[in-house]
Amino acid sequence: MKMNTIAVAVLALSSGFAMAQNAIVTIAHVGPTSGAIAHLGKDNENGAIMAIEELNAAGVTIGGKKVTLKLMTEDDAADPKQGTAVAQKLADAKVSGVVGHLNSGTSIPASKIYSDAGIPQISPSATNPKYTRQGFKTTFRVVADDTQLGGTLGKYAVATLKGKSIAVIDDRTAYGQGVAEEFSKAVKAAGGSIVATEYTTDKATDFNAILTTIKGKKPDVVFFGGMDAVAGPMLRQMKSLGINAKFMGGDGICSTELVKLAGDAVSDNQVFCAEAGGVEGKAKVGMDAFKAKFKAKFNADVQVYAPYVYDSVKIMVAAMVKAGSSDPAKYLPVLAATKDFAGVTGPISFDEKGDIKGGALTLKTIKGGKLEELAVIR
Repeated sequence: MKMNTIAVAVLALSSGFAMAQNAIVTIAHVGPTSGAIAHLGKDNENGAIMAIEELNAAGVTIGGKKVTLKLMTEDDAADPKQGTAVAQKLADAKVSGVVGHLNSGTSIPASKIYSDAGIPQISPSATNPKYTRQGFKTTFRVVADDTQLGGTLGKYAVATLKGKSIAVIDDRTAYGQGVAEEFSKAVKAAGGSIVATEYTTDKATDFNAILTTIKGKKPDVVFFGGMDAVAGPMLRQMKSLGINAKFMGGDGICSTELVKLAGDAVSDNQVFCAEAGGVEGKAKVGMDAFKAKFKAKFNADVQVYAPYVYDSVKIMVAAMVKAGSSDPAKYLPVLAATKDFAGVTGPISFDEKGDIKGGALTLKTIKGGKLEELAVIR
């Protein structure tokens, strides 16, 4: 009888201990935290860290049980092969959801693996239209795609910058090629002329050959489909060759890092870019507060996408809470039905493909050595 009493007491104690331990819900973030655009990948990762820490501090209850959110971080080095290897690792680990990848070139092949595993994936920055047009129910994004991004920039190049002869360079990645193609289509539709189309890679540092060819065409505007790590040296070489054309690009070059990489090669109102996203009016107060918190926490300015990662994590957890489960099969339909989620990047709703409805674009230029907002377009 004494042993039974002891056993009951031990069982009660162990049950109490188990109840005191919160269940762990693992969400993964994937981005390039090594390589040429590691500054962008780290920016994204920090956005995820901030969201997870805030949610845990506030307390999260899913299905009547308190949970602790755990962030699993992975580096895909902006490489499609490494991206798919990481995706398989996360599928095998049975994570509850994935926020990432940063690049279209890694997000697209990884999305098939997440789809097969039934794991929801929200990309905060992949803009190639193909990403959400594969028929996968697990695939979402919180930014406008290249059709909007490249199209807006193409119209702006002709209508506002008065570009008559325009040269286009792309880095042959899924992102760079996609945004350059949409830009070219819009230029032609607006009555502009593409006088040169050249190609480079996302790891190139010498552009003298293609820039010399372009110089001979005397363009008013040079558009680059690629990332800031390549755009910075390209701008320096344009200056050394005496190419004084306006320089344009998508959100891949729309970072504070570009200002550092290009240095004195950029004059005021020479560089124009569009960030996939943007807030205006009262919503700016929330974004400004986010940026201030981010700077205080990480001693770094937001590059581009951190706020979109932050919102993606919070949307995913909100769907789990509403569904009463962190099981992907149970919360996925709730995530897909997200409507007017109040994010720091603005209200977020998904369409039937997983694209954000009414995605905004922010046009920017470099002035006084800083990125300056020109307009928010929807």
